[in-house]
Amino acid sequence: RYHRHMTMQAERSRELPTIAEAEALISAAALFHSLGDPSRLVILQHLQLGEHRVVDLVKHLGLSQSTVSKHLACLKDTGMVVSRAEGRASMYSLAHPDAVVAILAAAEKMLALTGDAVRLCPMHHEGITAD
Repeated sequence: RYHRHMTMQAERSRELPTIAEAEALISAAALFHSLGDPSRLVILQHLQLGEHRVVDLVKHLGLSQSTVSKHLACLKDTGMVVSRAEGRASMYSLAHPDAVVAILAAAEKMLALTGDAVRLCPMHHEGITAD
């Protein structure tokens, strides 16, 4: 019985993904795309320290206000960042801090395992540099 179950699983793994599986892959790709910008990663890392206003992030990160706002909007659209009003300002924080920490830690682990090999991918975004 076990052998038949394992054989069936092996056969299924060679099949094309179902529509539901493809949809899940699209969502996963969108998540990774949202993490694919160095500025967004820096913002996520900074928000691990706690809640911040846009003006604070601009000051700490040395990015323009429009850049920070644009990236916060993207991260908010993904559900990784939330905001709340405080007077005339908005306070931004991580929606799921433990999950963000886990995904960034997993990325660091993968980079440690692969070194700079990720830079060799022909699909690598050309605008990302180690400045």
